Amino acid sequence: MKKFLVIYHAPAAAMEKWANSTPEESAKGMEYWFQWKDQVGEHLVDFGSPLMPGQNVNAKGSWTGSTTDVTGFSILQAATIDVAKKLVENHPHLHSYEGCAITVHETASM
Repeated sequence: MKKFLVIYHAPAAAMEKWANSTPEESAKGMEYWFQWKDQVGEHLVDFGSPLMPGQNVNAKGSWTGSTTDVTGFSILQAATIDVAKKLVENHPHLHSYEGCAITVHETASM
């Protein structure tokens, strides 16, 4: 089986909405994520987690705040990238807010 890094993208407005949601709204939203987790079953290696804003460093050692919309990750295992893509096609993240997206990367063996 190959491993795939699933990266979740969301616009800043989505992050603000989620940060200001009530505990009940958050719990309801997570229900859909746990349903997805159950659907993909053994393909899910690491459920992952949300990510806070990142920091970029350049070759000179200067740090700046990241402007990417990366908001979380998961790790899947599957025979091919087509199978991995199928596993996230109806992911709840895609339906949670306008502009949310998912990127899937196959990991390379070292």
